[in-house]
Amino acid sequence: MIDVCVVSRRSEAIDIDSFELERVDGAPLPPFTAGAHIDVHLRSGLTRQYSLCNAPHDTRRYRIGVLKDAASRGGSQAMHGLQVGDMLSISEPRNLFPLVAEAKYSMLFAGGIGITPILCMARELFNRGAPFELHYCTRSVDRMAFLKELREAGFAHRVFFHFDDTPSKLDAAKVLEQPMIGSHLYVCGPNGFMNAVLGTAEQLNWPADHLHREYFAAPVVQRSADSFDVVLNSTGQTYHIPEGKSVVEVLAESGIEIPVSCEQGICGTCLTKVLEGTPDHRDMFMTQEEHQRNNQFTPCCSRASSARLVLDL
Repeated sequence: MIDVCVVSRRSEAIDIDSFELERVDGAPLPPFTAGAHIDVHLRSGLTRQYSLCNAPHDTRRYRIGVLKDAASRGGSQAMHGLQVGDMLSISEPRNLFPLVAEAKYSMLFAGGIGITPILCMARELFNRGAPFELHYCTRSVDRMAFLKELREAGFAHRVFFHFDDTPSKLDAAKVLEQPMIGSHLYVCGPNGFMNAVLGTAEQLNWPADHLHREYFAAPVVQRSADSFDVVLNSTGQTYHIPEGKSVVEVLAESGIEIPVSCEQGICGTCLTKVLEGTPDHRDMFMTQEEHQRNNQFTPCCSRASSARLVLDL
């Protein structure tokens, strides 16, 4: 855990503020790579993940952007209650959305607040001298964060703005129809936006391993009414998971802690190996191919299709 102080807060767009964080002790922050995020531990007891959007070489500070979401579970509301001078605890950066070193060309797509990791990627690619283009999509110009920075950046000629309320709305099929050889696609934003971009790429036969994504929120899914059992391989102990409770919650009641962060199946923190049984995957972290292997699952949100799961715990 790292103790930091909010040294700057600025409005970037409607309902989007940026926060600059520096270590309380004045020491440099840990280095990070483009696409990384930090866990922010709020005074309310909530933990939330926010992507770093400053340049990776800048370890004097971390910069994050936060959307004040009307459907917030409390995290964004708490963040928007912070003021300059407030203290927080954060984790070291983790990267589940890295750039691919061997990519010949990078196509970056951001929807709304999804610009935060994408902006960091653009800065890193520009500093490397690597070719890329960035497509930034919002409903309207007043909802576009970091607009002035993007227009004044050294890579401004590589940035394309798309607004739903103008003729410049993104035509994903046109943008993706003739990719350069070795192109990789990176997308972050609302689920509907991401699914549209990724679905178009798949229809145009982009290789699955050239498509990279990071979700900010899991979609609402209909929960199974079925209960099931989990067996811990280390002890042989069986735990019953009733309707309405997650594996993480039931095990925690018995003093068995599984590390969690997002609690939505987005971050992969709680990923657990499955030795027997068939999971009912509810996460957005693993790929379709990983789901089909059924050898791991996210106990914070996923359930079981079989009567029991044997876990490597």
